[in-house]
Amino acid sequence: MNFKISYTNFLLLFVFTSLCLVSKAQDFDSLYQKGIQLELSLNEKLALSKFKEAQKIQPLNLASLYKCSELCNRIGARESDPLIKEQYFNSALAYAKIAYAHFPQSDDANVAMCMALGRIALSKSGREKVVAVNEIKQYAERAIKINPNNFKAWHVIGKWHYEISSLNLMEQLAVRVFYGGFPESSFEESIKAYETAKSINPYFSLNYLELAKAYKKNDNIEKAKFNLKKIATIPNYNEDDKRIKNEALVLLKKWN
Repeated sequence: MNFKISYTNFLLLFVFTSLCLVSKAQDFDSLYQKGIQLELSLNEKLALSKFKEAQKIQPLNLASLYKCSELCNRIGARESDPLIKEQYFNSALAYAKIAYAHFPQSDDANVAMCMALGRIALSKSGREKVVAVNEIKQYAERAIKINPNNFKAWHVIGKWHYEISSLNLMEQLAVRVFYGGFPESSFEESIKAYETAKSINPYFSLNYLELAKAYKKNDNIEKAKFNLKKIATIPNYNEDDKRIKNEALVLLKKWN
């Protein structure tokens, strides 16, 4: 009799635990999908809050960690207050580090790392800007090795070449001091990487904008303007896209 009672209690506990796990999984899925919908409806701060709630339910879920990092990067870039901007960027890097620590063979985890490091680097100048130079490229290249079709990794490679090729003399000196030389980079390589990203995802507005800038630096104004004009035909997929369209229009007027 005692065995039957214990076995019955065990079954009840097992069923209860299973139901709790199913409920938590459903809660996670519901919150994550709400985050996706809010992001598509161009409400990224509220979307981030949903992704954060989802991540608390499943702290090591790669998808939610990636979205938290990505949105912290984008929201932070739009903040005018330097302290708030820094807080968002630090949060983006913290989420990326957790993702990479547990999923080092994931292209998304590697992209999260290079994007977070890149945002921090671009918000700085001089010495601070060049500290992460090698790391950014290494994570992006690792992501591409894992998944050659990761367009965001190709975009980061394009941005890396563009920024390195655009460094001023003081920043170039800092790179040489820290790394014992200046990494090979060119606007041609930047263009190649951006064009690869475009071939994988032809609806990534930011890539067209950065590609246009690279063509302009490489003295190909016609291709630069062609890519700027293309941006107006792409739907808005996130809150940055409206700004990107406006910037493209400003540059078109300036370059005509």
